Amino acid sequence: MIFRQIYEDGLAQASYFFGCPATGEAMVIDPRRDIDVYLKLAQETGLRIVAVGETHIHADFLSGARELAHATGATLYLSDEGDENWKYKGLDGFKHRLLKDGDEWYIGNIRVRAVHTPGHTPEHITFLIYDGKDTPDPIIAITGDFIFVGDLGRSDLLEEAAGIQGTAEPGARALYRSLVRFIEQPDYLQVWPGHGAGSACGKALGALPATTLGYERRHAWWAQTIANYDEEQFVKDLLADQPEAPTYFAVMKRLNRDGMPILGKLPQPPLLTPEAFQKALGEGAVLVDTRDKFAFAGGHLKGAINIPAGRMFSTWAGWLLPYDTPLILLAPEAQIETLVRQLVRVGLDNLIGYIPSLEGYAPSELETVPQITAERAHELWKSGEAVILDVRGLSEYREGHIPNALHIHAGRVLQRLHEIPNDRPVIVHCLGGDRSSTAISALMAKGYHNLHNLTGGILAWQEHNFPLETRN
Repeated sequence: MIFRQIYEDGLAQASYFFGCPATGEAMVIDPRRDIDVYLKLAQETGLRIVAVGETHIHADFLSGARELAHATGATLYLSDEGDENWKYKGLDGFKHRLLKDGDEWYIGNIRVRAVHTPGHTPEHITFLIYDGKDTPDPIIAITGDFIFVGDLGRSDLLEEAAGIQGTAEPGARALYRSLVRFIEQPDYLQVWPGHGAGSACGKALGALPATTLGYERRHAWWAQTIANYDEEQFVKDLLADQPEAPTYFAVMKRLNRDGMPILGKLPQPPLLTPEAFQKALGEGAVLVDTRDKFAFAGGHLKGAINIPAGRMFSTWAGWLLPYDTPLILLAPEAQIETLVRQLVRVGLDNLIGYIPSLEGYAPSELETVPQITAERAHELWKSGEAVILDVRGLSEYREGHIPNALHIHAGRVLQRLHEIPNDRPVIVHCLGGDRSSTAISALMAKGYHNLHNLTGGILAWQEHNFPLETRN
């Protein structure tokens, strides 16, 4: 058997390619939307992709399952478990098989079995892989968002991100039952999860690519509660201290369930002329400024949103960019393909062009981001003249924050504009200044002109031993 994990660092997302050399058939599970990596693997291994599967209807990225099936003619293997709200749609024209618990099929001489493992989502399935038609025990479990290295998939995403109230606790109880059932599998079963450290699909994901069921049942945070069959404690522990779910998760859920546009190939936004650029802006396009925070603060085009190029570009784009508006990238030509890949992975396809720099494209007078030192910020805070806006994550805020600071995660400032004053100074900070720059850019694009970036973030505040408080 040939088995490969394909890992995308930006979204901390894993997909899988496996196949049978004897028959030349292969299957891909949970592919990302830019599918050329799987086509290349098939070519390199001499295998033909005949099947594409999904562990569940994903929230954190736009699946490439339909894209890959369209390109290869492969059959889609999708869950038919769960309630009516989470049944796959948009499958006309695709060969597909809807799976129930226990269903089996073969990829050459490799037996694959679907196991219903609800909890993270109602329809979630795990793929068990048996290396040989007559092998009695599975060797690999592709667990999606069920079991991670050191953690479990969160059950609150439907409530937190998709707005379906009252699903977090029932989901946690379903996850408990799934786990109790699943750990009857052999200890040596390899667990290959859908995400690694950095994903918002859990709170304590490990950085290793895989684990074993035996290791997890002995050392994971949930091991003792499962061993003691303590469902109430399990539910409490699972739901506690989960990270903020990105707002774009709801869009991903809908598109992954109902269907999304087939790209056919990676979009190639053209280099815009100054005239075409100004015309697009006049018609409502948004400029995505991918320069670093220093360049953006020093001078940027009014209305631009600053999402620096890098590993987290996809996530912040999903948080803050509109899905119904044309986008223009400000980035050098050499970065465009990478940025486009990162955007289409979260469904931001409406890319109408790029400009390589502001030179020749922008007026001589640019907006700047006022910077403020920790000393001056302390003076304004102490006098009550300014509002402190803390845009870090909730767990960071609880560990220590400036007293009376307004806390809004950087990704949610656009949903909570009504809480942010526009009539007095607002000092925005994160840990060191990156997230605050992105949040400020989104607020400035909405007309805020009273914002100041705390130079050095809360670290600079701490260096001066200015007051902090904690909150449970």
